[in-house]
Amino acid sequence: MIDFPYLNEICRKTDSRIVLLVVDGLGGLPHPQTGRSELETANIPNLDALASRSACGVTTPVATGITPGSGPGHLALFGYDPLKYVIGRGVLEAVGIGMDLGPDDIAIRCNFCTLDSDGVLTDRRAGRIPTSESAPLVEQLSNITVPGVEIMVQPVQDYRFVVVIRGDGLGGDVTDTDPQRTGFAPLDPAGRSDAAQRTAHKAARFIESARDILGSRDIANMILMRGFSRRPDWPAFGDAYSLNPGAVAAYPMYRGIASLLGMNVIPTGRDFDAELDTLSDHWDDHDFFFLHYKPADAAGEDGDFDAKVGTLEELDRRIPRLLDLGADVVAVAGDHSTPSTLAAHSWHPVPLMINSQSTNEGLGSPGFNERHCRSGYLGSLPATALPLLLMAHSGKLDKFGA
Repeated sequence: MIDFPYLNEICRKTDSRIVLLVVDGLGGLPHPQTGRSELETANIPNLDALASRSACGVTTPVATGITPGSGPGHLALFGYDPLKYVIGRGVLEAVGIGMDLGPDDIAIRCNFCTLDSDGVLTDRRAGRIPTSESAPLVEQLSNITVPGVEIMVQPVQDYRFVVVIRGDGLGGDVTDTDPQRTGFAPLDPAGRSDAAQRTAHKAARFIESARDILGSRDIANMILMRGFSRRPDWPAFGDAYSLNPGAVAAYPMYRGIASLLGMNVIPTGRDFDAELDTLSDHWDDHDFFFLHYKPADAAGEDGDFDAKVGTLEELDRRIPRLLDLGADVVAVAGDHSTPSTLAAHSWHPVPLMINSQSTNEGLGSPGFNERHCRSGYLGSLPATALPLLLMAHSGKLDKFGA
């Protein structure tokens, strides 16, 4: 949609409101002992009831067989082809915590991690140490200096932090140091161009200093770097769809995505109840809301099937409160699947449902899960198609052509 100006011309403003609830890592796979996924196992009567009167389907975030990161997965849901609008996670994290990035700054998303005595990764997230433990470590890292550049280090949340490298002649096309699995040593950063190689060299110097600072610890004794990137200049979501969009997300990275796309990022608290409070308080300020739910993805990445089931049940108990706000269109989607059985993101299609006055029980599905949504009214569609569907269901699209 973002790249089709003629479709932009049929978008029109109305008083109707849209809420897009993105459940991070929503999709799953059957448990080997039960044959049921996390969604099928969870007791989610409110989501199931909503599915019975909604148009349901499954989305593919990037392309068949491609496992997306959270950035590409979210961009697709907002209509941005993630194969064209490529962005590293570093910028998303940096913008999400309010860092002022210059046009040539290189932002890097970092994890604290744990290595064994042989330098092999045993935990990519350092036990998910809380911010109270990681923030003092970040403060120590902020004292690192690298000749020829300025280094800025800021905490994000829990085991995550951001490093920004500022200097002349730098490039962002640098490989990650995170091998994405345990049992391997961290990788060396490598640039794919001369400018990026200069960045990689500076990053390597920072990593060496971080090793000196952290190496004597039992956990969080090293760092991983990923998502080297600079701030892009992209078309605004609100302009493309003639919407006044607001974003409510507790976690910084998703605020970063919304900010890059020109949404009004509304300050909120640390959990989903706080997000719902914020949504209610600002209900009259916007005609489109992006609402984010994180816990399902974290449990899936930890490989904890029961915990992911629990997060879905926690979400379900809050669905009536969301529906009571009276949105004209409510969509529940996911940026990607995170099956607990894989303990990682995956390429599997993601459940979707759209509820509006244009849907009824005749279009609905028996339940909100992978199996029922695959055979739902919407079928299988690219995630980039979602914004136009939301616009159509809310009466915000005129006829195209004569």
